Amino acid sequence: MFKCLLLKYKMLNYRILYSDVQAFIQRNLKVNIPNLILKKSPFEGITSAELATQIEGKARSRTKLPLWYATEGIYYPAKLSLEQASSEATACYKASLVSGNLLDATGGFGVDDYFFSQRCKSVTHCELQKELSEIVQHNFKLLQAKIHCVSEDSYKYLYDKGFFFDVIYLDPSRRDNQKRRIFLLEDCLPNVPDTLDFLWQYTDTLLIKTSPMLDITQALIQLPQTAQVHIVAVENEVKELLFLLKKERTNTLVRMVNMCAYRSDIFSFYLSQKQKAVVGFYGTEGKYLYEPNASILKGGATDLLAQEYGLMKVAPDSHLLIGENYLLDFQGRIFRIKEKIPFSKTMVRQSAISQANITIRNFPLSVEQIRKQFHIKEGGNLYLFFTTTSEAERIVIICEKPFG
Repeated sequence: MFKCLLLKYKMLNYRILYSDVQAFIQRNLKVNIPNLILKKSPFEGITSAELATQIEGKARSRTKLPLWYATEGIYYPAKLSLEQASSEATACYKASLVSGNLLDATGGFGVDDYFFSQRCKSVTHCELQKELSEIVQHNFKLLQAKIHCVSEDSYKYLYDKGFFFDVIYLDPSRRDNQKRRIFLLEDCLPNVPDTLDFLWQYTDTLLIKTSPMLDITQALIQLPQTAQVHIVAVENEVKELLFLLKKERTNTLVRMVNMCAYRSDIFSFYLSQKQKAVVGFYGTEGKYLYEPNASILKGGATDLLAQEYGLMKVAPDSHLLIGENYLLDFQGRIFRIKEKIPFSKTMVRQSAISQANITIRNFPLSVEQIRKQFHIKEGGNLYLFFTTTSEAERIVIICEKPFG
C-alpha cells in the first residue's frame, strides 16, 4: 500500500516503506548514527544515509511527535526540517489561535498544519523544497489530513493566484547559508518586517512563529500591528514566541503559557498595564521564596506577578519574590526559606554545604565558579539562591522544597 502511495512522488524512495526496511528502522532507533552511515546498507536501492535519516527522524519523533511516531509508514525528512518543526503540544496550542482559511507560507514538515486543519475551514501548505513537499503530502494522507499542498515560493503563489486568506502563518527559516542558527527577524527567510506591506494585500491576520531568543521589545517595533504575543513554554522551557498581527492595531496582549504534564499555567497582561506596574516593597523577610516560570521571565512580567500575589521582590533586577504565605497556585517554583546568610568565603564555608542546586540572580559569579570555589556538588535537597538585595548586599538564600 505504501509503495503505491509513494510511486506518484518522484523525489522519494518508495523502498524505504518496504516492511523489512521499516522493521529494521524500528529495531535500530538507538543505533549510533555516524557508525551506521559508515557501514554498507543491508538493502538494495537504499543508502546508509537514507536509513540514518529515517532512523534519526523516527527516534526524534517519539516524544516530540507521538502521533507521527505511532503512524505506520511515515516518511521522515532531513534533520534540519524536524528540528524547526513544532512539537505536537505547541502546535495544538497554536491551532487555538486561528480559524477560517489559512495559508502556511513556510510549509516545513507540516506539524502545525495538521493541527490547524482540525480547527480551520481549509489549510494550504506552501513549501519551496519539492522533496519536502512530497514527504508532507505522503504523510498527510496517512494522517487523513485534508490539506492542500503547493510546492513553490509562497510569495509568488500569493501574487500569481491573488487569493485572500483569513490567516497567513509564517515560521521563517532560522538558519543562514552556512546552516548557522540565527534569530533576528531581518536575518530570517522570509524577512517578514520587510514584506509586511505585501502580505497585508492577502490577509487581515498574520501569525508568526519566532525563536525564543528573540527580543520581544525589538520585535514589537518591527511588527507594529502586533495584537497578541504568546510566549509558549513546555516544562518551564520557552520553546517559541508567537506574534499575532491584525491589520488594525490594538492594545497588545501578552500571554505567557507554561504547559506541564500536570497542569498549564497562563498569565496575561496588556502592555499598557506593564507600564503602570509598581512593586510596593523590596526585601528578604518572609517564609517562602518564589521563582516565576520561564515564560513569565521572558515576558518581563515579574513585577505584575508580584503585584498580583502581593509579594516582595528581593531587588529590582533579581526576579526573585518573597512572601509570608504559601501560594499553591503560584506560576513558578516555590521554596521554603531555611536561612539567609551574607555572601562571603567564610560564611559560605561555615554553612558546610557540600551538595546543592544553585541558582544565580543578579550576581557576579557564575554557577560553575561558585561550585568550584566552594566545592559544592550538584543535586541534593537544598536550593541555594545567590543574589543581590536592593541595598546592594550580596546574599545566599538557603531553601528547601516546601513539603520535603
